[in-house]
Amino acid sequence: MKEMKSKTPYMISLRDRILDAAMQAFAAKGIKAVRMDDIAQMLGISKRTLYEIYENKEILLLEGVKKFKAMKDEEVKILYADCKNVMDIMLTAYKIKVTEFRKSCPEFYSDIVKYPTVMALFQQDKKQFHHSLVGYLNRGAEEGFFRKDVNYDLVANFYSSIMEHVMMQHLYKTYTIEEIFHNVLFVSFRGICTEEGVAYLDKYIDVSDATI
Repeated sequence: MKEMKSKTPYMISLRDRILDAAMQAFAAKGIKAVRMDDIAQMLGISKRTLYEIYENKEILLLEGVKKFKAMKDEEVKILYADCKNVMDIMLTAYKIKVTEFRKSCPEFYSDIVKYPTVMALFQQDKKQFHHSLVGYLNRGAEEGFFRKDVNYDLVANFYSSIMEHVMMQHLYKTYTIEEIFHNVLFVSFRGICTEEGVAYLDKYIDVSDATI
């Protein structure tokens, strides 16, 4: 992102307005379908002003993704603080992901892989996610929800590979995200659960089927 010539309150506010408007448009129409000209027109600003703040669409997208991630991280911390056990945490994470997918058109996800800097950011997050997931799975085993005779580093790699396949094969265009989770991830998830974990999971699924 360019260093703004004038960091006035207006320019700082405009930078955030551009990010919000661009990300909403990208989510609704796909990234490819939204031109920089369209974003400038939506905000009633000149293309020159837009390019003074963001040199190109990839930089704009990257900054938008960073801002969205920071907001989500704060939201997740608050939601996780209210969870009484690891099953609540993981099922809350599921609800958050379903909501995210619902708010974006399929083209958004198929377009985003064409932007190397954004994908590099996702790769960094992937390592942190793997570490966190292994920690939660091991914690779940200690809490009695998951089996203790399982290599959870391997399981975390397995789940990551499944979701990578879903994204690369664009399965979200054929099936809803709920179908993918219920028929792929939840089926395998049950396999690592103890009887207590299965009962907890089934109770949640029964409730979520009626509300999600």
